[in-house]
Amino acid sequence: MSKTQLLEIEPIRNLKFRHLWALGVGAVIGDGIFLLIGEGIAVAGPSAILAYIIAGLFQFFLMMALAELAIGMPSAGGMAVWVERFMGKWWGFLSGFAFAAGWVIGGGGISMALGTITSWYFPQLNSGVWVTIFAITFVTIFALLNILGTAIAAKTQLYLVLILTVGMSLFAIIGVKDVNPANFSEWFPHGASGFFSAIPMGTYAYLGAISIVTAGAETINRKDLPKALIWSSVTFILIYSAAQLVLQGIIPWNEVTMDSSPFTEAANVVFGYAGAFIINFVAWIAAATCILMGTFYTASRIFYAQARRGYLPKFFGYLHPKTRTPVYGILFIWAASVLFIIIGAFSPDLIYVEFSLQLTLAWVVSWTLAVFAAILYRKNAKEEVMALPWKQWFYPLFPVLGLIGMVIVFYGTFLNTPMTLVRGLVWIIALFIFYKLYSEKRIVEEKEIKKAN
Repeated sequence: MSKTQLLEIEPIRNLKFRHLWALGVGAVIGDGIFLLIGEGIAVAGPSAILAYIIAGLFQFFLMMALAELAIGMPSAGGMAVWVERFMGKWWGFLSGFAFAAGWVIGGGGISMALGTITSWYFPQLNSGVWVTIFAITFVTIFALLNILGTAIAAKTQLYLVLILTVGMSLFAIIGVKDVNPANFSEWFPHGASGFFSAIPMGTYAYLGAISIVTAGAETINRKDLPKALIWSSVTFILIYSAAQLVLQGIIPWNEVTMDSSPFTEAANVVFGYAGAFIINFVAWIAAATCILMGTFYTASRIFYAQARRGYLPKFFGYLHPKTRTPVYGILFIWAASVLFIIIGAFSPDLIYVEFSLQLTLAWVVSWTLAVFAAILYRKNAKEEVMALPWKQWFYPLFPVLGLIGMVIVFYGTFLNTPMTLVRGLVWIIALFIFYKLYSEKRIVEEKEIKKAN
């Protein structure tokens, strides 16, 4: 098969609603919910419950604001394609690359969390080396699953997410009997500042669910995209809010730590070691599904779409002729994840603090641009929007609420970390230079090749 024929290969459309729903629920960032939630509780106390609900609602507002674009312009490039159409090529490139880069950055931290959760089962292997070994092992397995085919990865995701939702639902339902109302007596122990500081942490945990929009090129029925966007949001907001309420009702907020999953510790109190064993496995699934169809699936599809449009090197746009998966993109993300895991082994704060902040910044930039594209879609393509089989409710309510949410997250995340913004500005400038020196030139070349053919 010639190179030209290889580049003409398109992804296989084999994703149904249930797979899209599982992608959205599973892409909720596992370490944000099961490990880093301890930090959110530490700064906000019981009010972290409300802070995470607000963060989940911001996610829902974004889902609603972008659903029309997802159904009207289904594409592996997602937001990159939308923003490019209405705001220009550079902004489209920035939006898509920032979201994909955020997932690549997150891959290291989430993999480390997966290693930490796995190590809970082997207390005799308490060395940090084993956390690294477990992390690299599983990130390799998930990369291979993605290479083998979207259907295989999606089915694995579906089964894991079903176990995840059942496990967390049972924890919330059965654990209610052990809730101590006295644990909620001091709702705002650190005042309003602590409460608002927890909202960005919840946003970090929930924002990955928007990954559904990158599945447009592999979705059988495009009407399933907005349904999955909405119902995945409803699912994880309800389940995780109920579970966190029970968690804080069982363990006082000032006794929650990040040494292991607080949910595991709460399950140990209520159900004993057997319950803790099961909930820790649920935490493992949450991190695993996030890596499987968040880091590997989402980022590789955006890189694929951008390479096909001339923004990135051609090898990112290669699809395997049998599995129709972006193999080189997946391998690149695997290598980056392994590198971040190794860095995290020596400097965990760099991964969990600085890199997490850069991830949040990248996603805020990406989705703010996408919401503006959604508004321009309504303004500049009215006939196209009116012909859609599904239209968002109460327009422009959700785009406005989504933008307000982004402002609050931006303020709460970077108020006390101005150097994070400086470093973020550096990578945006570097990306712009790359775009000017490489992408613009290659876009012109691709157009000339298409004309010649």
